[in-house]
Order: sequence, then structure tokens, then C-alpha cells
Amino acid sequence: MMNLSHWRLMVAVADSGNITRAAEQAGMTQSAASQAITRLESTLGLTLFARSRQQVRVTALGEPILEHARAMLAHLDAIRALVDDSHGLRHGRLRLGSFPSVISTLLPPMLRDFQLRHPGIEVVSLEGTDEEVEAWLADGAIDLGVVLNPARGRQALLLGGDAWVALLPGTHELARRATSRGITLAELAAQPFILATGGCKVNGQSLVRQAGLELDDVRVTVRDWASACALVREGMGVSLVPESSLPDNLRGLRHFPLDPGIRREFGLVCSARGQTSPAAQALREHLAAAI
Repeated sequence: MMNLSHWRLMVAVADSGNITRAAEQAGMTQSAASQAITRLESTLGLTLFARSRQQVRVTALGEPILEHARAMLAHLDAIRALVDDSHGLRHGRLRLGSFPSVISTLLPPMLRDFQLRHPGIEVVSLEGTDEEVEAWLADGAIDLGVVLNPARGRQALLLGGDAWVALLPGTHELARRATSRGITLAELAAQPFILATGGCKVNGQSLVRQAGLELDDVRVTVRDWASACALVREGMGVSLVPESSLPDNLRGLRHFPLDPGIRREFGLVCSARGQTSPAAQALREHLAAAI
């Protein structure tokens, strides 16, 4: 089935002459973009692009289709502009605050699609600790903020969540004797520890203390999860990290669930100023539909 993303991708490929660059513009992987173009050609029953190692070119049959696609997208953008004008969304700026792990992984594709729909709205992304985000929300310095484990009364839009996992060097004794149930906080707390905060007040140390324990031997404290993973890989200690922060390359590392398990959630919260901002409400609705 053809949809608007197919036509936008076709125009992007034609303009860039390169599927990889077009995929980046569309917020897709190169393989997903290639598959989408193949499906589009299969649906239409003709070849739209001539591919070579150096360039991707529009075929003679593809040229008139490309022109119709451009016209269709231009008309759609004009309709959206009229609608945005009526809702006060044609021009504006909104400020969105978040802690690093969400602003670098979860939000970019969602924001990219929002700005395609509302090109006149500038989204300014601010990165801070979760405590800074809370202060920005309270002060009205931002319209929207991503907060950790939002209380029910805050009417937060839940964007996602993940589990905390124990991260160990591959040859660590706990890794050798860990069961399918996982590793307890008490077992971790007794080991040489790499403390990563991720820019958040909820981290390995706070979780251990909530359980009535203390870390016996904090070897290094770092802000970002990647640094903690690198130090654990070097055998300097164990760590406690969110599952979503695990590196793609797990060579030299083992990770296990906690026993009992602990999860974290992140939700989008409006400041008082954001609650009266058409742009902020449009972004919130867009993210709600994208989840």
C-alpha cells in the first residue's frame, strides 16, 4: 500500500540521487528506504529509479510520476499551512527539555516527523539532568519536559520505559553463577562499582539506597552510560544501567535482570505555559499518535 512517506521518500531520492542520504532525511534506515522504494515500484508495476554505484537516477517513466508526486505534496503542504494558520501553528517556537538518553535516542525520529508536518514551528531541544528539567518546567522556561517516573496526577504522556540491568565483565564471578532470575542489588552493591548517573537523580546509587543498602566500593563516577560500559568492559567494576543504554557491541560484557526487577518510565509533562501553547499541544498530540 502506498502512503505519503513513500512519495516523500521518492522525492528525497530524486533530489539527493542517493538512497542513504534520502533515508536520513526521512528518518529511516537505508535498508528500510530501499525496501520502501522496491514496494512502491512493485505496486506501480514500473521502475522509478535506475541504480548504479555512483548515483540513483529517475527513469524516463518515473519523471512524470515524480512531478505528480511533487505537486501532490505541495498541495498537501498548502492545506496543512491553511489548517496551521487557523490553529495558530503557522509560525512559532517551543522549548522541549529532556535528560540525555531520551533526547538522543527516542525523540529525534518523532521530532523529525513533527517538523515535516509543521515546518513553521521551531523546536528547541534542551538537554539537562532530570532535576534541571523539573526546575525548567516549574519556572516556565520550557513548554514541555520529559521527566522520570512521573506521578499520576501530572497527566504525563508516557513515552516509554525500560528495565535496570546489572552489567558485568564477561569473566566476572557473578556472571558465571548468575541464574535466570538475575542478580540482586545486594550482590551488586558488594562489588567494586562503576557509578553512572546518566544525568539523572535516579541511578545506581539511589536505587541501592532505596533498598536499604550502600555501595561498598565506588571506583569511578561518570555521567554517561557509554563511559560506564567501557569501564566495565575493562574489568574495573560492575554497574547498574538502563537496558536501553546497553551498547550494540556487547563483546566482553554480560548483562542480567535484577532480582527483583526494577523499571523506569519517562513521560512528557506540560509546564503552565505549555498548556496554553498551540504548538506544544500539537506536539503532544503528535507524540501520542506516534507511540
